[in-house]
Amino acid sequence: MASRNDPELVFLPLGGVGEIGMNLALYGYGPRFDRTWIAVDMGVAFPGMELPGVDLMFADIGFLEEERGNIAGIFVTHAHEDHYGALAALWPRLKVPVYATAFTADLLAAKLAGEPGAPRVPVEVVAPGHMIGAGPFTVEYVNVAHSIPESHALVIETPLGTVVHSGDYKLDPTPVLGDRTDEARLRAAGDAGVLALISDSTNAVRDGTGPSEAEVAAEIADIVAGCKRRVALTTFASNVGRLRSIALAAKAAGRQVVLSGRAFQRVVGVARELGMLDGVPRFLDEEAFDSLPAHKVAVVLTGSQGESRASLARVARDEHPRISLDRGDTLIYSAWAIPGNERPVIDIMNDLADRGVRIVTREDRVVHTSGHPRRDEMRTMYDWIRPQVAVPVHGEAVHLNAHADLARAAGVGTVLNLRNGAIARLAPAPAEVVDHIETGRWYKDGKVVGTAEETGVLARRRLSFAGHVVVSLVLDRRGDLAADPVIVAEGLPETMPDGVATEDLLEDIVIGVVEGLPRPRRRDGDQVAESVRRAVRGSVSELWGKKPVCTVVASII
Repeated sequence: MASRNDPELVFLPLGGVGEIGMNLALYGYGPRFDRTWIAVDMGVAFPGMELPGVDLMFADIGFLEEERGNIAGIFVTHAHEDHYGALAALWPRLKVPVYATAFTADLLAAKLAGEPGAPRVPVEVVAPGHMIGAGPFTVEYVNVAHSIPESHALVIETPLGTVVHSGDYKLDPTPVLGDRTDEARLRAAGDAGVLALISDSTNAVRDGTGPSEAEVAAEIADIVAGCKRRVALTTFASNVGRLRSIALAAKAAGRQVVLSGRAFQRVVGVARELGMLDGVPRFLDEEAFDSLPAHKVAVVLTGSQGESRASLARVARDEHPRISLDRGDTLIYSAWAIPGNERPVIDIMNDLADRGVRIVTREDRVVHTSGHPRRDEMRTMYDWIRPQVAVPVHGEAVHLNAHADLARAAGVGTVLNLRNGAIARLAPAPAEVVDHIETGRWYKDGKVVGTAEETGVLARRRLSFAGHVVVSLVLDRRGDLAADPVIVAEGLPETMPDGVATEDLLEDIVIGVVEGLPRPRRRDGDQVAESVRRAVRGSVSELWGKKPVCTVVASII
């Protein structure tokens, strides 16, 4: 029987397992109370309308802060926001080594340079095939095809066995930028023996194999060649391969490419420095849009996820200072709406369609392909790796469950279908969940990073639902009102369903409560405030059906 002092290899997801985004996975090695840890990725998720004012969401790293002295490094698989976007906010709390390849490191540096007051995050640049020692771990970056340059799987060697962390990947036979997924290296890992495969589940519910980037490039070129007026395109800003395909399609059609949006400018700057856009004509700034004839321009817009301040949304609202689309123009939506972003994307499409803009999506033509594997590609990965243990990650519950079933059908002996916070022992056998830690979300709210309570997010949600009433009262020592109440109501209807003006109703409630209290209680400001607060919330709820947040300040003079 194993002793509690014997070393174990464990896997602990803090984010990205049971949800899309916020990817942050930990591997620990050592006895239960003396483990060395490495982290893989540190990503963000983007809030919806249910979190008013919140900029970004992160995985809760309270556990990592407690273990800071035992962290041997953070290994970033690629430069998508859901994998590296939290480094700027969270790394200063940890200050441990960070490893990434050149594109990711340079993109992070460019991003931080554009944010006033952003910390400097030192990154050790690594190359595929190099071995990085981190305590008891040896980590190798292995090239995989994805929708951003320099994406990698990690082969993690430990004294108790080898783990392959797939990262985001696809088995694209003809990528337009970079190499194909390194089949030879992954097969070699499988031949040598792999303890566990921790891998992507995003498309686990989709059969077959996804289209190649080369197919998308050909389709975009065909559409652009057939357009008579302006062509606009939107895609993920980080998809340098797609940008390259768009630029070459425009060149073949005799068009010049205008880039609109800071995210594109940053990515293009890094990609050009690293030679990823060699042979692609220079992109033009927004100022060139008006000077080009309609049949000579292709404009690439940020905002494929419906972001309200991005270029595409501003064009759709006809609020962009330099770029406009009109009847007969074409928008190629070369992306897909990440779950949760569907509504704002649809709203943008409707605004443009109302103006007579032709819209082409992946439902019409092959203008987008996912960077994640479908089921046949996943089966191929299992054929290469042949792990003893499979752990589905990077997906919501439906994706994880489908992946788990696929792994069992592929002959994997042990499948661990985890959620964030589960500590899974991978070795020694049996592989199983041995513990849980409390996990949650942190929020970036302006310059503040913290929990929902620390950032005021929960209170703000209540305010957005039912508004806020502020009442200021001044009473003399006899308990009489020394002045008229001051009442401010934000977010409430101007009139109640019975037709009474809300301001008049509130004033009547407040005065009635104060005058109805016994004089001894009127001399206690706290009692007056609580009585008024309860009456306002109750009366408004009775008439409106919602209880506003109510703040009452009662002063005795």
